[in-house]
Formats: sequence, structure tokens, C-alpha cells
Amino acid sequence: MPSIVPTTVLVCAFALASGCATHGGKMTTVVKATPAQQAALLDQIKSLEGEWTSTDEQGKTVTSSVFKVSSAGTAVREIMFPGSSHEMTNLYHMDGPTLLLTHYCAAGNQPHLRARAGAKPGWINFDTDSVSNWSGGNELYMGRMHLEIKDADHIVQHWAHIEGSKVTEGLDIEMTRKK
Repeated sequence: MPSIVPTTVLVCAFALASGCATHGGKMTTVVKATPAQQAALLDQIKSLEGEWTSTDEQGKTVTSSVFKVSSAGTAVREIMFPGSSHEMTNLYHMDGPTLLLTHYCAAGNQPHLRARAGAKPGWINFDTDSVSNWSGGNELYMGRMHLEIKDADHIVQHWAHIEGSKVTEGLDIEMTRKK
């Protein structure tokens, strides 16, 4: 005789499974971004899809980033310094009215940076929201990134890393879209 599982058992099992799949067993809800918020944030990142180059210390043109729209247009994956020993990944996606950037750093930690729509078109300012796989104290992490979109073919990522109470600015990557 086949076993019949009561509906309440199935609902409870689903709730437990869902709770286990969330951060700390807590689910949060957000109000979705308005079209204007999406345009001011994620849509600008989506417009960067393609390969971007910069000049290295020896004056050679190298691929510095590759942007790819993913997940049915809801996320953008950026691979920094592809194929190098210092390759890193950034993942951008909306979280309600804000844009999240998770930087999968070569240092082994993952800063989560958040941006809100700003008043200055062509600038997206990301600041630390949290850092995963970080032991704290004086361990270095990338704590800020200001993205300057100069035009359709030129961008600058202005990075700052934090080590203890010291903030180091000036880690700028000037990029040109590869045609």
C-alpha cells in the first residue's frame, strides 16, 4: 500500500528547506526597483557588456575586464584580468532599489558593496555593505569602488582597499571598450 504524506508535512518540509537555503535561516523581502532605479543602476552596468582593455606597466594593451549580462538580464558578471594569476570576478545585481556588487577577490574574501541611485549620471558609488570569508582586524578587503562611465567606450573603476583603519585610495583602472 502506497504511503500518503499529509499536506501539512509537505508544507513544513518545504518551509524548512527554504529556511535552510537562506542566509542565517532568515528570509527578507524587498520592494522591487522602479524602472528609473533600474535604469540608474543595473542598466548602466548592462551597457558595459563586452571586452575592455587597459595599458599595463610595460605599456602593453591587455584585457582588463569582460562584462557579460546573465540570468535573463537580472545580473552582470565581470571577470577582471581574465586568464591571469590575479583573475577576479564581480557580480552585479539589484536588491530592491539598490545595486549589489560582490567582489570575489584574489585575497580570498568577498566584499559585498552596495550602491544607490545618485544625482550624478555616469557615476555609481559602491560602499561596503558586508564582507564574507573575512577574519576581521587588519585583513585587507576592497571596501569601495566608484565606477565612472565617461562615455560608451571609456570607463574608470576607482577602487579603495581597507586594511584595519587605513583606507588606500587611488587604485584606478582606466578601460577602453575593445572594438
